[in-house]
Amino acid sequence: MEKVGVWNEEILKALMEGEYRYPHNLLGMHKLDGQNKLLIRVLCPQAKKIVAMALFDETKRYVMEDKAPNGYFEYVINDEDKIFLYKLECEDENGHKWSYIDPYQFEETIHSNELYLFGIGKDYEIYRKMGAHFMTVQGIEGVRFLVWAPHAKRVSIIGSFNNWDGRRHTMRFIESHGVWELFVPGLAQGDTYKYEILTNENVLLLKTDPWANYYEKRPQNSSVIFNDDQYKWKDTKWMKARENKIPCKEAISIYELHIGSWRRHEDGTQYNYEEFAKELVEYIKEMGYTHVELMGIIEHPFDGSWGYQVTGYYAPTSRYGNPDEFKYFVDFLHQNGIGVILDWVPAHFPKDAFALEKFDGEAVYEKADERQAHHPHWGTLIFDYGKPQVSLFLIGSALAWLEKYHVDGLRVDAVASMLYLDYGRGWDYVRNRFGGNENLEAIEFIKHLNEVAYARVPGVMMIAEESTAWPKVSHPVGTGGLGFGFKWNMGWMNDFLSYMRTPALYREKEHGKVTFSLMYAFSENFIQVLSHDEVVHEKQCMLYKMPGTMEEKYANLKTAYGYLFVHPGKKMLFMGNELAVKKEWSEETQLEWSLLQDPSHKGVQEFVKALNHLYTSEKALWDINNGYDNFEWIDCENAQQKILSFVRKGTDCKEDLVVIINFSDVAYDKYRIGLPHSGSYIEVLNSDAKVFAGANRVNSKAIKAQMIPWHNRPQSMEITLPEFTICVFKVKKIITPSELEKKVKREKKSVVEQLEIPLMKSKKSTKQTKIAEKKSKATKSKEKDGSEAKPKKVVKKTRSKKEKEEKEAVEK
Repeated sequence: MEKVGVWNEEILKALMEGEYRYPHNLLGMHKLDGQNKLLIRVLCPQAKKIVAMALFDETKRYVMEDKAPNGYFEYVINDEDKIFLYKLECEDENGHKWSYIDPYQFEETIHSNELYLFGIGKDYEIYRKMGAHFMTVQGIEGVRFLVWAPHAKRVSIIGSFNNWDGRRHTMRFIESHGVWELFVPGLAQGDTYKYEILTNENVLLLKTDPWANYYEKRPQNSSVIFNDDQYKWKDTKWMKARENKIPCKEAISIYELHIGSWRRHEDGTQYNYEEFAKELVEYIKEMGYTHVELMGIIEHPFDGSWGYQVTGYYAPTSRYGNPDEFKYFVDFLHQNGIGVILDWVPAHFPKDAFALEKFDGEAVYEKADERQAHHPHWGTLIFDYGKPQVSLFLIGSALAWLEKYHVDGLRVDAVASMLYLDYGRGWDYVRNRFGGNENLEAIEFIKHLNEVAYARVPGVMMIAEESTAWPKVSHPVGTGGLGFGFKWNMGWMNDFLSYMRTPALYREKEHGKVTFSLMYAFSENFIQVLSHDEVVHEKQCMLYKMPGTMEEKYANLKTAYGYLFVHPGKKMLFMGNELAVKKEWSEETQLEWSLLQDPSHKGVQEFVKALNHLYTSEKALWDINNGYDNFEWIDCENAQQKILSFVRKGTDCKEDLVVIINFSDVAYDKYRIGLPHSGSYIEVLNSDAKVFAGANRVNSKAIKAQMIPWHNRPQSMEITLPEFTICVFKVKKIITPSELEKKVKREKKSVVEQLEIPLMKSKKSTKQTKIAEKKSKATKSKEKDGSEAKPKKVVKKTRSKKEKEEKEAVEK
């Protein structure tokens, strides 16, 4: 750095014109070389008079000399060589007075080792450093600002505390790392600010702080100084338990929602974080969900983007309150046993002029090559994952949400667009160094992100929204995977919804769309989703995706939700789907809660509630660590009747569930289904039940398995199976092999006896008739000749050959 100990007119001119990168070398208090003197230099453009006064010694008071126009002042203190802290008392030409502690008397507040880690992209505490943070330096409280702008000529802090004047708080440039720093004493929470950046082309830009933790409420966009280290958390029990959780072995049912449109006040205004937390918790607990996934929490300027075009990667949106109020929301849900997941978007960012685009006049966060910088699908910009500082910016954001805000998981949006260089581009793309279409830098970033997240925050969930067949998305990095914990099952969602849209008459030809997902169901840690993406942009609400009459639509919808919950994988359902809303989702209005007055809609909601409680209470539905040992088809080939049946198997056979789904419009009074065990079964769920607004054609009593082979199984039972219905049975009592052997013998004996009795009765009747006839003849003869006729000896005849064969057949 250049050191200035004496007057330098050229440097002063650069400072006054806002082109000087090292203001601390000129301004502040300095020792004069070789002299027992101190020199104070101050630049305060509005001031006409300045008095410098020692902070801890009021006798040291110096009226400074006006040395140049536009507020440049100096004062030489003779016979003094010990630097001390001072403040400045200022007065403008109108007699207005103010005072402040000069920021230029403080040394750098960032250490070289921290800058080194920042430069290589491995300072994982970066969210506590970059941006604006309250700190104490030499006993003085203030705010330290740090921003990365490597190409800028000059960076200044402008804000409500300095009349938005870029000459007042020019930042110090730490050239080796492209970082600008300034500690400003005396600032208050709620002060607004931006960075004034002079580019190499001498263009002046006004930018919000990329690392800020709070912003003004839209449509304003200034950054806001906020101390987010004061909140007192009360979720210690949850957080300690989270450290020991293995999410893939937990029951996870997620309610995806958007705060601003879930429910509103009667006057149409939105809930704040605290109001929403209290309203939401009761509903989530009643419905039986384990987690919520929040859309649109990370700060974004445009409501219509739903939060997927982010400008503030470290800040909860100010639409619903400040950072501490968002912490209260998370804290309150944790205290009530509910996890919180956020949608997080590292794939792209918008081109808003006040945000990240060409932050210092050149490409900083995006690629410099225009062919690689722009995202063709969304009109946005793509992060330059190859820069360590950009990678760290995103990793720091993820860690801030997981560590500072106690969020339990991040659903990473648009992963497919990150993995492929040709995503949305066709043949017009820049290939990687091997000539392929894989984005090697993005892949390394994703692996780095997941390894750091899981190492630092055990028990959290990193979830990929990835729509292609990229292998091992949810496998550890060490085994060749991307390192996510879970992957959205987009393939299942697309196939299944296509099948459900098909009228029942034509589903036979589409049967593979409901069975194919089981070919790969355990290749990843999947989350089965019916997300917001499926009920927007004229795709229709879930209810109207269903074919048939209105009654059939409701029945189909319940069956669809049933299949979602019994299919292998964790669960996620978008808000409003449980109400069977009749409109596509819009961020501008609340859900159609009034529909619950209609029994059909209330029935769907009650069914989703029952599904959640069934899912979370039955281990066979979520403990799928053993893969295909957890699932077994009973019949997957019944395309003609459009019926699926399978077993969800627990670690104990007593936990097994038998699932039968009728996707047809034909009901069966006596549908026979093969069973995994002999014993008795009870129906634990039937979508046609009265409580779900069905016709109540249920199997209300326990059903004993019969030793009638069916579906390649030795035992089976007959059930009532209505049209468009899902039925779930659980073993009430299992018969052991020894008991089964005795039962088989009893049943064989019973069948033999049932066949023998009529034969014996028939023989006995024949004999009795013959004897009666002989007695009658004897009696008549006696009456005729007066003597008693002796009956002939009755000889017992053996069974005929035919009777013997029948008996042998029965016994076999």
